Amino acid sequence: MRHPLTKTAIWAGTCVAGLGAAALIAFGAQARTDEAPAPAPALTVRLTVPQEQEVAKRFAANGTVAAWQEASVGSEGNGLRLTNVLVNVGDSVRRGQVLATFERETVQAELAQLQAGVAEARAQLAEASANAERARALASSGALSSQQVQQYLTAEETAQARLEAKRASAHAQQLRLSRTQVLAPDDGLISARGATAGAVVPAGQELFRLIRGGRLEWRAEVTPEEAARLAPGSEVTIHAADGQPVRARVRQLAPTVDPRTRTALVYVDLPKVAGLRAGMFARGEFDQGRGSAITVPQQAVVVRDGFSYVFRLQDDGRVSQVRVRTGLQLEDRVEVIEGLTAQAQIVAAGAGFLSDGDFVKVVGR
Repeated sequence: MRHPLTKTAIWAGTCVAGLGAAALIAFGAQARTDEAPAPAPALTVRLTVPQEQEVAKRFAANGTVAAWQEASVGSEGNGLRLTNVLVNVGDSVRRGQVLATFERETVQAELAQLQAGVAEARAQLAEASANAERARALASSGALSSQQVQQYLTAEETAQARLEAKRASAHAQQLRLSRTQVLAPDDGLISARGATAGAVVPAGQELFRLIRGGRLEWRAEVTPEEAARLAPGSEVTIHAADGQPVRARVRQLAPTVDPRTRTALVYVDLPKVAGLRAGMFARGEFDQGRGSAITVPQQAVVVRDGFSYVFRLQDDGRVSQVRVRTGLQLEDRVEVIEGLTAQAQIVAAGAGFLSDGDFVKVVGR
């Protein structure tokens, strides 16, 4: 027979063992909670902060070299044959210089015929004037009726009108004769030629196209924000086809913005240099002096959906995507106009591999 204390002791030991096991389980669970592993970093990065530096304020633009003004030189004669073409594309010409000549013989013959008609009309006027003078003298004597007197006077006026008409026709033919020579309307450079010797040319057909004064301009396309920073007289450096920089100045800004491209034109007067030709593409930089700017490394900026972003480090080791507005490109750095404070810690490189909220490992602090 067992002693009664034995059952009590066994029950007490069982309770103690149970409590110990529960405590051990609870301690293990707490230990597992405290030792939960941190999320794996998406990228190992180095940090940087924006820098303030003095920079040359300039921005680049693209555009086309074009003639400042063009003059169209056409034919004023109708149905005349070109006998000589004296200039070609690329030739420099002076105002009043003969560019081409038309056949003169036909016009001269017609002019001679009209001049003979003028002489005939002058003789008829002299005869009509003499008759009218006698009629005026005899009007008071009654030798001529009033009807006859009026006829002589009317004949004089008719002869005078006929002479004026003949003179006008002869003058018009004289002008036509003078226009058998095609003259340059201004100093300039021949940019196109449509004249061909031997061709019969109708009136109004273009024979030559002339760049007035040989002046060229660069028509740069800029955004409205960039146009607001410019004014007539602003300095520009344009890179010609041979790579040589060309210094120029803004002449004027277009008063409107193209609704399709959302760009404005800037007209820049160009000096006469060998590396610039009308119709060519050119790139230039608008110089706006020097000033201070907040810059970040170029690799710190990532462009997504047409906007620029940097990644700023938060206190929990994650990064947040921050939208910024950029400005000048300064070799390996980019100007940040807005969206970033000077104390912000941002990812220096590899931002293109990150997403908003990624956990990162920082090295080299």
